[in-house]
Amino acid sequence: MRDSRYFIFLFFLMDFNIGLAMSTGPKMISAKIEAPQEVVVKFSQPIPRLSVTDISIDQGIAVVDLVLEKEICRIRTSPFDVQKNYRIAIRGIGERELQPDGILNGFYSDKPLGCHFENGATVFRVFAPRATRVEMELFEKPEHASGKRWEMSRDPDGVWELRLPGQYSGKWYGYRIHGPKGEGEMFNPSHCVADPYAVAMATQNLYLHPAKAYIPNLDSFDWENDTWICPTPEDLIIYELHVRDMTAHPSSGVTPEKRGKYLGLIEEGKVGGIDYIASLGVNAVELLPVHEFANIEIDYKNPQLPIYNDWNPYARNHWGYMTSGFFAPESYYASDGNLEPNRWSGTQARGISEFKALVKAFHRRGIAVILDVVYNHVSHYDLNPFKYIDKKYYFRLDDNQAFLSTSGCGNDFKTERPMARRLIVESVLYWMKEYHIDGFRFDLAAMLDEETLEAITQKARALNPNVILIAEPWGGGKYGQEPFSRLGWCAWNDRFRNAVKGQNPFTDTGFIFGRLQGNNTVQSMRNYILGDLKAHGGPFYTAGHSVNYLECHDDHTLGDFIRLALGIVQKDTVIQDRDRHAQLSIPEMRLHRLGALFLLTSQGVVMLHEGQEFGRSKVIAMTEAPDPHVGKIDGNSYNKDNETNWLNYLHAEMNRELVDYYRGLIALRKKYRMFRWAKPEDIAFLPTGSPFCIAFRLCIDRPEKEEGIVVLNGDPKCSCTINLPSGQWFICVNAERAGATPIHRGVQDRVTVPPTSGLVLIKG
Repeated sequence: MRDSRYFIFLFFLMDFNIGLAMSTGPKMISAKIEAPQEVVVKFSQPIPRLSVTDISIDQGIAVVDLVLEKEICRIRTSPFDVQKNYRIAIRGIGERELQPDGILNGFYSDKPLGCHFENGATVFRVFAPRATRVEMELFEKPEHASGKRWEMSRDPDGVWELRLPGQYSGKWYGYRIHGPKGEGEMFNPSHCVADPYAVAMATQNLYLHPAKAYIPNLDSFDWENDTWICPTPEDLIIYELHVRDMTAHPSSGVTPEKRGKYLGLIEEGKVGGIDYIASLGVNAVELLPVHEFANIEIDYKNPQLPIYNDWNPYARNHWGYMTSGFFAPESYYASDGNLEPNRWSGTQARGISEFKALVKAFHRRGIAVILDVVYNHVSHYDLNPFKYIDKKYYFRLDDNQAFLSTSGCGNDFKTERPMARRLIVESVLYWMKEYHIDGFRFDLAAMLDEETLEAITQKARALNPNVILIAEPWGGGKYGQEPFSRLGWCAWNDRFRNAVKGQNPFTDTGFIFGRLQGNNTVQSMRNYILGDLKAHGGPFYTAGHSVNYLECHDDHTLGDFIRLALGIVQKDTVIQDRDRHAQLSIPEMRLHRLGALFLLTSQGVVMLHEGQEFGRSKVIAMTEAPDPHVGKIDGNSYNKDNETNWLNYLHAEMNRELVDYYRGLIALRKKYRMFRWAKPEDIAFLPTGSPFCIAFRLCIDRPEKEEGIVVLNGDPKCSCTINLPSGQWFICVNAERAGATPIHRGVQDRVTVPPTSGLVLIKG
């Protein structure tokens, strides 16, 4: 007789094998409601057989039929109600909650959303197809904790509406959204959230960023016949700036109460701001985000909060890439704005008229206004309205209904949803109509779906055929300028930046340092000068689509890149004397001038970043924040509303020679069309005998004949001698000076260009 332990072992083995089979068998990866009567289930492996009787869905949903396609099962059912959540169970496999997905794309409405005055009534509309109940709450003042509530009614398209007889201008409102409970849901009527279509918001200075929407007065702003002024892309010289940084520093000379504000930026007769920008000669400004955004991030190292912030000691978002309202100007930059803890900002909605005044003032100077806009994600830690109106409609989610974060910002906006696409397009058109905005730079534009990009293009150009559309052509793991050029958009050309300056100051410097690394060759450098055209292996169909730049808000400034590359400072150097550090040495000045010359004589759009023209440095300023890196150079200053980012105009005066060099190059580019409108056949490269010296001759006869020669010598040790074509030439740019007028006349036969410098000659 066998030992009973044998049977115990046999039973254990059988139980183990059954468990192993279950653990290695097929699992449901996702289960989505794709249409009113269709569910699509994805399994971890192909399913050989499945019948209708193996599947059940709760709340009375009947399973009618199914089709198996390897690891995909398409199930036909009785109709679903999007205001309910459902669970599916499959015999032998398991169960999970059904995620409403494709079914939501069937909801669409053309009704005006937001708050409008219609036929003697104030009308409120919000799109929330899965909500089960919506209340509108009206407040006399945004600071009030509670107000009067009204129930809203839902139409078949998912739009909730309320009509109140009379006009309620000057009051504030929000929505309380009720919805189904279930996995991943965020419906929470205890939160009163702002209207996504709000034209102005007041916000409380907490990381939750409570917000109320403003009911506007009828527009009384006097534009004085102002309209769009959109230079053609080839003529664009863009100055990328942050509204607050331009005038917050006392050296700007701006009236103290206006520093860092919309009105401070346009205050005339001051060292900083609009007079300074206009004096450079640029014809467009590109404003870092001014859509209402979440300024304050989650408290630093507070273990009692749901997310533990151990990366941002400032607990601030300064640059603005966390949008809360796509139709509202940022209140912090208005005269009624502040960031004092717990106080409310923007309580008089002055941002509306003051931002209009800003646009009008720049237009009077002949300067176009471009907005940097963020539609790929929204604010992360706060009570962002889209999360509480319907997370599952407005966001890209994983199979467990958690936010995707391919943007790197905590949530990815589902731009392909029809009503999300409508909101994006209407936001663009609103800023064009209401604020006379000339163009847009789209943050992480590769994350916007193709249909949305096409809709923006079509609708914006129908309104203004000359609207400026610029893509940051990466995001979400995607990269490429060509798709945007095909649409007729401009796109940031980081290829140009990396070739001319380099990508990393320690290991990957570029042409101006006498290096050609990676894919960069003499031929590729020539192609960048021509506009990085597709016909020559580049991504652009026309040179006017290439936005050439050496510096932007991201990463190190050009000044700091050069300081680090030359070893003047190390990344861990603590800088004791900021003023002395800011003073450019002769080697630094040479590199700056050569980079500027390469940039401003190449075909394509030119973009400068604020302070680039004086070699600006971002040294982390001493503040109350517990930042261990104080005194070091900052390569990512997104969170610092202090002297790290504020422009110090004493440093601009200190490096006035470089500022004047940029002014001279801009004047040269604007005077001679050949630096903007030359085609490849108008440019001939001249022999130099050195891979680090590039010389080219430009000759156009449109509308009148112009002929010039540019020499760019990136060799740090050797001079370069160029034989000149016959004729008399005059020099208007050399190693020390730049402008549109002659420095030396009667030059002929040949010229010699010193190391790390350049030359421009004009025939005449």
